[in-house]
Amino acid sequence: MARTDPDAPASTAWRIERAALLRTSLVVATAVAVYGLSFGALAVAAGFSLAQTCAMSLFMFNGASQLAFVGTLGAGGSMLVAVASALLIGARNASYGVRLAPLLGIRGLRRMLAAVVTVDESTALAMANERADDRGRAGRFGFWSAGVAVYLLWNLTTVIGAIAAQHLGDPRALGLDSAVAAGLAALVWPSLRDAATRRAAAVAALVAIALTPVAPAGVPVILAGLVAVAVVVRVDRALPSRSAALPRDAFGTAA
Repeated sequence: MARTDPDAPASTAWRIERAALLRTSLVVATAVAVYGLSFGALAVAAGFSLAQTCAMSLFMFNGASQLAFVGTLGAGGSMLVAVASALLIGARNASYGVRLAPLLGIRGLRRMLAAVVTVDESTALAMANERADDRGRAGRFGFWSAGVAVYLLWNLTTVIGAIAAQHLGDPRALGLDSAVAAGLAALVWPSLRDAATRRAAAVAALVAIALTPVAPAGVPVILAGLVAVAVVVRVDRALPSRSAALPRDAFGTAA
């Protein structure tokens, strides 16, 4: 969260906070854009044209889903499996939209534009700076600054990566195909904060590893994702009963 001097005038404090949010957005966007280079190169290697590759980043704009989609097709998977993988990974953005709707408070065309840039980075910056004392102004600015910055840099690096791949030959020879796994790992890692999430991730990873030698490309990702959801739901349902079973002190607090 951006910090400001509490003794500074309101207008000056807001300028300082806004500048800090812009810097943070650019840093985050630059880090994410590195994967855009790999995506552009891998998409071309998988048989997509420059125009098709750029269109995916312009209209799909979901790094993890794009990497999964291209990675599945590049590994020989079917279009149906590739689409299912991309949809499964991108489904989390719907929950982001539900969470951010009260903060953003927008309708019409702006709401459609907000849907495009509702990604992990814009959601994180919005929620980290959401405060009641400024009526959500910092949170909204964080959302738009991060979302627009990531969108522009992701699309720019997609073009650069795709053009470079046309001249460098097979990106796999340069090790760029590992960007799919690296990108997804980078996406998941910050979420592994509690035991339940780590348990679900571990079970899903084992399922994916076990199925990879025998299942068609992309299918292990889909099944592993479904298993992870099932584990999380099972743990969530078990938590109330466990809490109720704990011994309690005189104040009703679980011991």
